[in-house]
Amino acid sequence: MQFVNSWPRVQVPPLAGERVPVMLYDAVADSVREVAPPDGIASLYVCGITPYDATHLGHAATYLAFDTLNRALRQSGAEVRFAENITDVDDPLLERAERDRVDWQQLAQSQTDLFRSDMEQLRIIAPDSFVRVQDAIFEIGQAVAQLLGDGFAYSVPTTDAADDDIYLDLQAVQARTPYEIGAISHFSPEELAAAFVEFGGDPNRPGKRCPLDPLLWRAARVNEPSWKAADGIPQGRPGWHVECSVIATGTLPVATQGALITIQGGGRDLLYPHHEMSAAHVSALTGREFAGHFTHAGLVAYQGEKMSKSLGNLVLVSKLVAEGHDPMAVRLAVLAHHYRSSWEWFTADLDAAHSRLTRWRVAAHRAAAADVAAAAQSTPRRQLRTAIANDLDTPAMIEIVDAWAEQAHPQADVIEAVDALLGVQLLPGN
Repeated sequence: MQFVNSWPRVQVPPLAGERVPVMLYDAVADSVREVAPPDGIASLYVCGITPYDATHLGHAATYLAFDTLNRALRQSGAEVRFAENITDVDDPLLERAERDRVDWQQLAQSQTDLFRSDMEQLRIIAPDSFVRVQDAIFEIGQAVAQLLGDGFAYSVPTTDAADDDIYLDLQAVQARTPYEIGAISHFSPEELAAAFVEFGGDPNRPGKRCPLDPLLWRAARVNEPSWKAADGIPQGRPGWHVECSVIATGTLPVATQGALITIQGGGRDLLYPHHEMSAAHVSALTGREFAGHFTHAGLVAYQGEKMSKSLGNLVLVSKLVAEGHDPMAVRLAVLAHHYRSSWEWFTADLDAAHSRLTRWRVAAHRAAAADVAAAAQSTPRRQLRTAIANDLDTPAMIEIVDAWAEQAHPQADVIEAVDALLGVQLLPGN
């Protein structure tokens, strides 16, 4: 499996002082509970973009949420291993390329480059492993062949291809592994069916054993990219969910007991079917549970509706930066909302963030000029660590820094904490 370059690494200042264990919401438990990474190594997998129309503020909110989690885990003393994919072989990308009459690979490359630039501007900690689907085709093909050979997958005849498509058999997975459909989303059967269709599922396809069985491997069609990836499966390309299952378990250190990885993350719209199905694939491949926590960021609306590529109501990070907005103000505007909340973007959010950033930087200059050495960690710094460890409570963190900025003699150690925990630079070179 090949990795591609992500973006320049952000230097996160190590924080002295008392470490605070991270409490994080888990969808399966439907509650906030402690993250307890085995051997102190927290493995984090975040589902990446399908590279077209990148990066809108809905994307930014998701990646800022898990960047905040990365920072929270680091202050707790954990060593974080972070992987992210790029879904650069998928129907929406191919459809957009055909609509715009451009080569699909050129479209994917240009939008991935733009995403990298946006992540650098926002000071997102880069993943250790950044993997395009087309660079993991061999491993995905091997996994599909294994699932077929182990009786977890089956062939479905096609009318527009020379070979059969391959589907995952959810009933077999549930009967023989720890996986249970609905355990992550807690959706009713009716909600499962509706969401499956909404996100491209084909419940009525003839030959399927269960309406919710997801596509594992799509046999080659005319004018579609395809690969010969493994013996026993036809030339073709992977379905959506199997890619993340294979990339996550193939790039991250896996625990010897319990769940394979520590955290699976993404936007709330991935809760079902994507994260449910990814977990099903992993259970079928390994006989074990995928992740100890399944955690999701809320959705961002604009002009009264969810911000989405299909609707076209996008606010792009690159456009905001091109208009002269400080990327740190964009970051603060998003972090003013708790990561699990869904909210609507207004221009006033950015105006308020610019004003806040100015106040904080003025206070930082006052603190740095005073150059008063603190005997111990200041109260605001301890409060910031407690807040980020409490299910990534960035609104509370912002209130703490607001109060700090109003002090006559603000403590200088908060400057470093704001950088390390909120990812916001207050002084040049800080």
